Amino acid sequence: MQQVLSAAQFFDGFVWQSNVELLIENGRIADIRPCRDTPQATYLVPGFIDLQVNGGGGVLFNNAPTIDTLRRMRQAHSRFGTTALLPTLITDQLAVMQQSADVIAAAIAAGEPGILGIHFEGPHLSAPKKGVHPLQHIRPLAEAEMQLYLRRDLGCVLVTLAPENVTPEQVQRLTAAGVKVWLGHSNACAAQVQQALAAGAQGFTHLYNAMSPLTSREPGMVGVALTDSQSWCGVILDGLHLHPLAAKLAVLAKPRGKVLLVTDAMSPVGTDETEFDFFAGKVTRQGNKLTDSSGALAGSVLDMAAAVRYAVNTLQLDLAESLRMAALYPAQALGLTDRGQAQPGHRADLVQLNAQLQVQQCWINGEAQLG
Repeated sequence: MQQVLSAAQFFDGFVWQSNVELLIENGRIADIRPCRDTPQATYLVPGFIDLQVNGGGGVLFNNAPTIDTLRRMRQAHSRFGTTALLPTLITDQLAVMQQSADVIAAAIAAGEPGILGIHFEGPHLSAPKKGVHPLQHIRPLAEAEMQLYLRRDLGCVLVTLAPENVTPEQVQRLTAAGVKVWLGHSNACAAQVQQALAAGAQGFTHLYNAMSPLTSREPGMVGVALTDSQSWCGVILDGLHLHPLAAKLAVLAKPRGKVLLVTDAMSPVGTDETEFDFFAGKVTRQGNKLTDSSGALAGSVLDMAAAVRYAVNTLQLDLAESLRMAALYPAQALGLTDRGQAQPGHRADLVQLNAQLQVQQCWINGEAQLG
């Protein structure tokens, strides 16, 4: 099956080209060539990759770990340019973790579009920095969880943990097996964070949020994250989780390519939902803010296209760099070589944006997702 997509402005992940068309064959980009007649004021760019998606389309992964939930999440987020994602399981009991893993394995085996693997955010977190994660399920890393993370049928596996609550040997065992270990929900001192990085940890989950802060005599997790040149940092650019100056500081402090966009999205994304069940309580939406009964932030209703717009309009970042933060850098963080950029031979995961950076169409493996 062949199709041709054309654009006035095409971004391949590295450079811009004007007036081009892409030949798509069997879900991949076969050729990129000049053309004359293109839609005016449109951008064709690599599809966005979100490493932290708790829910969307009115469903939360924890509440219903099923194939239908994955499809509804993917469909909701594809409206906003996300072509690949890591369904994210918030701290929960072992049985739910196992059920979620089985669903992800089945989805990957069936070639379910857009599902990269799974992100276990917890349960090996720090109680003082738990955020809205349920305290009753926070626990040390036991062999049962270790065997779950080491499964070979889950695609990309990312585990967020607090380094003070696991051993460097456990981190090393995970990363040696290809698991991506990121650090977060932690009250660790700088030395503990550095020890985890030395053991193989590779990134930081929602930088600044739920982690020990940078101070003059104890740099904390934030200080290490900002000064470590090799690790990635996810940022939630919804105007609520980060002050713009804090976000700019991260971009200035880290080497280019090491700050990437995530949403930490919950079930209301793509819906008019104003509240949803969350373990024993409820989360309420007011505008774009989600809070639990205590008033604590409980994820977001952010989408990736909105995060890109925030990077461009509020942080004043270059559009090309903002797009890389949404596509190329997440792909590189997961070690994916055929996503996050649009080159011949790569997956045809693409997004069409208008001049206001609103999503007009989205393709996953060359298949249109909207309308």
